[in-house]
Amino acid sequence: MTTTTPRAVGSPLARIEGPAKVTGAAKYAAEYPVTGVAYAWVVQSPVPRGTLTSVVVDPLTEADDVLAVLWHGNAPKLVQPDDPELAVLQSDRISYRGQAVALVVARTFEAARRAAQVVRLEIDAEPHDAILRVDHPELYTPETVNPDFPAVTEAGDVEAAFAAAPVTVDVRYSTPALHNNPMEPHATIAVWTGDDELTLYDSNQHPPGVAQAVGGVFGLPAEQVHVISEHVGGGFGSKGTARANAVLAAMGAKVAGVPVKLALPRQAMFSMVGYRTPTLQRIRLGAERDGTLTAIDHQAVEQSSRIYEYAEQTTVATRHMYAAPNRRTGHRLVRLDLPTPRWMRAPGEAPGMVGLECAMDELAAELGLDPIELRVRNEPKAEPESGVPFSSRHYLTCLREGARRFGWADRDHRPRRRREGSWWIGTGVAGATYPAMAMPSTARVRRAPDGSVEVAIAAADLGTGARTVLTQIAADELGLLPEQVRVRIGDSTLPKASVAGGSSGTASWGWAVTGACRELRNSGRDEATFDTTELVKQLEAEGKHTYGAHFAEVRVDADTGEVRVSRLFGMYAAGRILNPRTARSQFIGGMTMGMGMALHEEGVLDPAMGEWVNHDLGEYHVPVHADVEWIDAEWIDEQDDELNPMGSKGIGEIGIVGSPAAIINAVWHATGIRVRDLPVRLDKLLPHLGD
Repeated sequence: MTTTTPRAVGSPLARIEGPAKVTGAAKYAAEYPVTGVAYAWVVQSPVPRGTLTSVVVDPLTEADDVLAVLWHGNAPKLVQPDDPELAVLQSDRISYRGQAVALVVARTFEAARRAAQVVRLEIDAEPHDAILRVDHPELYTPETVNPDFPAVTEAGDVEAAFAAAPVTVDVRYSTPALHNNPMEPHATIAVWTGDDELTLYDSNQHPPGVAQAVGGVFGLPAEQVHVISEHVGGGFGSKGTARANAVLAAMGAKVAGVPVKLALPRQAMFSMVGYRTPTLQRIRLGAERDGTLTAIDHQAVEQSSRIYEYAEQTTVATRHMYAAPNRRTGHRLVRLDLPTPRWMRAPGEAPGMVGLECAMDELAAELGLDPIELRVRNEPKAEPESGVPFSSRHYLTCLREGARRFGWADRDHRPRRRREGSWWIGTGVAGATYPAMAMPSTARVRRAPDGSVEVAIAAADLGTGARTVLTQIAADELGLLPEQVRVRIGDSTLPKASVAGGSSGTASWGWAVTGACRELRNSGRDEATFDTTELVKQLEAEGKHTYGAHFAEVRVDADTGEVRVSRLFGMYAAGRILNPRTARSQFIGGMTMGMGMALHEEGVLDPAMGEWVNHDLGEYHVPVHADVEWIDAEWIDEQDDELNPMGSKGIGEIGIVGSPAAIINAVWHATGIRVRDLPVRLDKLLPHLGD
């Protein structure tokens, strides 16, 4: 009698590294034991624009404690990087408040911090501009938006169609600056061996990319930089590329001649590592009286820094969602005296779908139509702009099945109809989409004498469960139990992997692991390596998306304007779900961030100071357990054979796409009040609740 090894993929396997994390055995970047380590503290600019002319060290600073004070006047010269933010301490120019202008290295953490506090900066300050507005005279259209989409697309005659449409919606929505705030701040320990071998214990989402970028500024090939990121305490995009902390730690270690540890304080996370750009959006929809769209026009105004152009793809999702013969999307950008925006979970899709899905809700109200039915009537048969067929699209299934499970059927589409005590109650819906993509990666599999295997790939696990899912994939391909598979990740010396971003990690790395396992199995050798580069090049990028529908029930206190989310539900079509436990965690995590985006999170800018004044978690509000009363996520069984060998799609970001709009639409349904500038705070509701 033969026994069959049970399938690992599809089972709710608990995180492989879970015990190590909860017992404290898992080491994060700043926790590695390094002998003789010194400590660094960054001196940040107190002004948003100007010239740094001198740095004066306080004469009372203990010389024995401080090993170095670096600034552009004495710092080692770096090779000019592709990312200007990595050219730290190389110029006298100050481009934003919070920019790194000096670095103190000392024998103790306390000495470094104190010396940095008393350093005197001599600065010629200049007038600055920190206000994003639609009529800014320096607005321009970038050539492309992140990562390489055209900034503008147009088909048909939008103006004529809008003018002729029997029913129109012309609305403006704005989203504020949002800050990534992973639990683990950016941190690096830098250790030099001689002049040409560098080890970085660094918190990041892409060890090979950080090795290449940091090595580049020091004139080293990536092979001579060893980046170790075995465990990462979140990133949400802010650790997707090298940040200044890694370069500063390496510079400080090189000058001081000892290993250097640099961990950014929480306040520095609001200026030195990126954020989500605020957006000013205008959405115009034209429709027939039956709800059929005749025109879609979605325009976004965004910001970047003086140092570097980052243009977020805010309106790109609109290009894929609904059919309309006349359509236009565009982006305008202005460079301000503020830090550089960067990736934040679902860059572009998260803010852009707020505008589109709230505008669709407004159109449904104008038509007196159920908002789900409006979306059904505008379902495209292929990509609306390119005409490329979808590899799979079960958006309507998500809407209909999600509505059934949520209990949508008896909803009165008119607002302000349901009240229980002092609470107005309403429900809302919004669609969700995120591209399904894969990037080139390489994996190696080795068989041990006892029959177990080691899988090696330079991927990063940010807490998503990547290590666990790769274990499951390898186990099934080789007919092993998960405990017979050891996965090594988080090390730049392992076979090269793509970035943990764009919801592409599992698709990219799992493809490489699958290929290596199959080669090992078929060759009979004890080691096999597989590179997906050529296969990924052959993949049609268009027409591949994850879809979902979000449903929210809120209650709004008629006397105080307090908003509570009673229920939040997501229904997804995300290909084959490889691990339902980690998948659900990703879905509801994104939805919770969506709740924060709708109701809590906002970088409050002081234009006179050129900084966000609520730069800590005491004042920058994020959802806590008490805010999440009931949340759940489910998915349909979707098969898509045009993606990768596993049939999986990305799930890390779609939870934050559309969930804010569902909550905002539910607030309108409860109160009849449209809040178009996020977040929805009680002070925006209270003046109108008595109307």
